[in-house]
Amino acid sequence: MIKRRNFLATGLAAATVPAAARAFEVEEKFKPTLVQISPKYEAGQLLVLPKAHFLYFITEPGKAMRYGVGVGKAGLEFTGTATIDVKKKWPTWRPTNEMIEREPRTYAKFVDNEYIQPGGPGNPLGARALYLFQNGRDTYFRIHGTTAPRSIGRSVSNGCIRMLNEHVTDLYERVPIGTVVTVI
Repeated sequence: MIKRRNFLATGLAAATVPAAARAFEVEEKFKPTLVQISPKYEAGQLLVLPKAHFLYFITEPGKAMRYGVGVGKAGLEFTGTATIDVKKKWPTWRPTNEMIEREPRTYAKFVDNEYIQPGGPGNPLGARALYLFQNGRDTYFRIHGTTAPRSIGRSVSNGCIRMLNEHVTDLYERVPIGTVVTVI
């Protein structure tokens, strides 16, 4: 039986550990998993199913590596087909003007200036970013890492597709420039 004193001491000790230092374990279903998929998809392409919160990297006809993702809030999600035209390690970041207009308090340090946040562990794009283009034009949507791992499996972003940093780093190494991305 747990004594009240031990229970309180344990709770207080846990509360003093910074949130970033607490271990986070993604749900099992959102961990990279080799799965069967319709053979209609070509090897090398990416398929994103936002409602299910999964990204599939087609490894060969009928097989894919499935990753859990966080996606855009209702009304902010990307749909359609694009290509990865740019890839960056530890990318810089600046919210779009629309993001700043929607949430000026959240993005206060970006209001009325040209500040760009340097790449690094505190950058919202995380360790890697894959830039989605349509007809040679930047869509401003990305597949990228995240500083908010608890967002995986949720619809909370400003439209981008978020992955755990270790998962996007793995994907980054697997996909070349020109990879087709279809978001359904």
